[in-house]
Order: sequence, then structure tokens, then C-alpha cells
Amino acid sequence: QVQLVESGGGLVQAGGSLRLSCEASGRFFSINAMGWYRQAPGKQRELGATITSGGITTYADPVKGRVTVSRENAKNTVYLRMSSLKPADTAVYYCHAVIITTYRGNYWGQGTQVTVSS
Repeated sequence: QVQLVESGGGLVQAGGSLRLSCEASGRFFSINAMGWYRQAPGKQRELGATITSGGITTYADPVKGRVTVSRENAKNTVYLRMSSLKPADTAVYYCHAVIITTYRGNYWGQGTQVTVSS
């Protein structure tokens, strides 16, 4: 069974930094794109950043310039480095990955809370 496990969330003051990690585990052939989404209270889940297996990155406008997505393929892990955090960044952050088992599937982590205080 494939699982994505996030870590690194928490409480931080505005202007601070955090790094989120997400590791994929289980039996699979390969991982294609990985990325991070977030969902603030009362809002829909939205894209944060993605990275392909080859390292090509995309960023949503609200976070562009303040976050960096990276991955270590050998560790099946994706990271999200966030800086200059704002209260508006407060949300549950979800890891996502496209993983190849006997089929091509979309997998989600359980979410990690990031709270930015003003």
C-alpha cells in the first residue's frame, strides 16, 4: 500500500520560515510529479507548487517567490521550503504524488497544519 507522510508543519510568526517534507513509502515502480497543495478554512484546496521527476517546477502565484519545492528521488521525498510567511498562508498543507504501481494513481498525504501568527 502506498502512503505519503508529511512532516514539518507548525506555528510560526509572520515573516518566518518552515520546511515541509513528504515521503512516499510502499510498493511502487516509480513516482512522477510530486507537489504541495493547501486548504485554508472555508476555502477550496489550491495548488501550491509541483515538481516533475526531472526537476521542473511550477508555482502558484500566491506563493511564487516565497517558496521552493525540491525533491530527493533516491529518498522518494518532496520538500517545500517556505519563507516570508504571512497569516494568509495559514492552511493545511497536503502532499500529492502521481505514483506508478500496477496503474497510474494520484495519492495524497494526510495533511500538516501550518499556522502563521501576526
